[in-house]
Amino acid sequence: MKQNIIKDKSILFAVEIVRYCQLLIQNKEYVISGQLKKSGTSIGAQIREAEHAQSTADFIHKMSIAQKEANETIYWLEILEIVEKVEKERIENLNKSVIELLKIITSIIKSCKQSKNN
Repeated sequence: MKQNIIKDKSILFAVEIVRYCQLLIQNKEYVISGQLKKSGTSIGAQIREAEHAQSTADFIHKMSIAQKEANETIYWLEILEIVEKVEKERIENLNKSVIELLKIITSIIKSCKQSKNN
């Protein structure tokens, strides 16, 4: 069976986001925790949906949504980096992971658009 790196990385990232959000909830940070969990887990959900896209255009659309969710996740992590006094290293690691995902997603979208235009 072929390994799907983006799918695997997005699942691992979602698990880490859920775990971090549980910590935020324990610290009574409900609003940002909810936003972060929603955007951070949506990345993988959109990638999973893209696997079963009905066309190349549909695939690009779903991957573009994953790209937007990754950007939103970066935003919430930036806010937390400023607001949170603890877990700075964890936030930095999450930020590195989501930036890596974003780069892969962007590369996939560019490749698909180029293939579609050829």
